[in-house]
Amino acid sequence: MNDELKITQNSALSTQSSALSTQNSIVERSFAFAVRVVKLCQFLEKQDRVSKTLANQLLRSGTSIGANVEEAQAGQSKADFIAKMSIARKEGRETHYWLRLLKEAGIVSDAQLSKIIKEAEEIIRILTAIVKTSQTRNSNNK
Repeated sequence: MNDELKITQNSALSTQSSALSTQNSIVERSFAFAVRVVKLCQFLEKQDRVSKTLANQLLRSGTSIGANVEEAQAGQSKADFIAKMSIARKEGRETHYWLRLLKEAGIVSDAQLSKIIKEAEEIIRILTAIVKTSQTRNSNNK
């Protein structure tokens, strides 16, 4: 019986460790992504009026992802954590929209945007997984 309990506890600790690793990874990735967005917006600010307007939208949403992820880490409850991560995911989707718009409007070339668009997609997938997993765990604990 003790061996079974240890296996169960070790499995739970491994799952928690994996979840923390994912959360730490998204903190770092969302921050690095925000830095890339800032640099892209600095470039856009030197362009025409439309580029500047789009840069403002992109800057707000692209930096908000990491800010919400950071806030989620200090969430007051599991529900607060889920809410902040959900907001980060929504901001990620908005950022993805602005990046696609910049590409399709020909303001920035596909070659220049392809990597940051791919990173936005990966961040959205990670945040979606975190939200879904957290919601499942939260509903199982009730």
